Amino acid sequence: MAIKLAVLSQKGGTGKTTAVRHLADMFRRAGLRVAAVDLDPQGNLSDYFDVDPAADPTIRDVLTGSAKAKAALHVAPDGVSVIPSNLQLAEAEVALAGKMGRELTLRRALKPIDGDFDVIFLDCPPNLGLLTVNALVAADQALLSAEAQYFALQGVEQALEVIELARDGLNPDLQWLGVVFTIADMRTVHSREAQASLKAHVGDKLLDTVVRQSIAYAESAERAVSIIDHRPDLGADYLALADELLRRLELTAARAQLKPLLDASQDGAPAR
Repeated sequence: MAIKLAVLSQKGGTGKTTAVRHLADMFRRAGLRVAAVDLDPQGNLSDYFDVDPAADPTIRDVLTGSAKAKAALHVAPDGVSVIPSNLQLAEAEVALAGKMGRELTLRRALKPIDGDFDVIFLDCPPNLGLLTVNALVAADQALLSAEAQYFALQGVEQALEVIELARDGLNPDLQWLGVVFTIADMRTVHSREAQASLKAHVGDKLLDTVVRQSIAYAESAERAVSIIDHRPDLGADYLALADELLRRLELTAARAQLKPLLDASQDGAPAR
């Protein structure tokens, strides 16, 4: 069965979708069968994977029951299978709100593809509403993204409250994998203080790897390519983050396969 990993934040601009895009790519390079589900009506993850904007069916159709998850999988150019999203997903969220057992909709929908993948990433919308709750009820693990700024801790605490609600109600086995610190410039006092504040509150749940701030991520999104292909030096951040997550997930064989790429990035990445 696939490990289903929900990636969430309490607001936009925390690098969440960028994290999903690149972790999916790094896990694929580690030899894992990877899928990504875009649960954001903005469809940014779908765009970042260069999925055809006219791709049909989408996650909206899966959640409303008009299509099966397997039919909605579209293979991105880099080999990751994506269930895409578009603005029509907002309509589906409204429709779901009036249904009995609405929080279980995604879990049930993904069950038929559970055996086809090793990891399924769930990119949550940048809020803590019904689509995010569906992701947490469907997930085995939750990963939080936190931007390197003053309100990072507040956002993490709010996201943790929703994780606890999902645990208490419908998914008691949900695990909190950790918090990834993104869009960081560790040369600034502000970023260092924000990191220290998070560390003081969440301890070893704060991942060691810090994802550096760079305009190169916007450039790679515009080109719909992975950062490791666009800027290999920055790709080192996500290779290190992927290695850390694979260790926490106890995916030893995948870690071994990723190691040559990780070693090469650490040995050869030019200074930024």
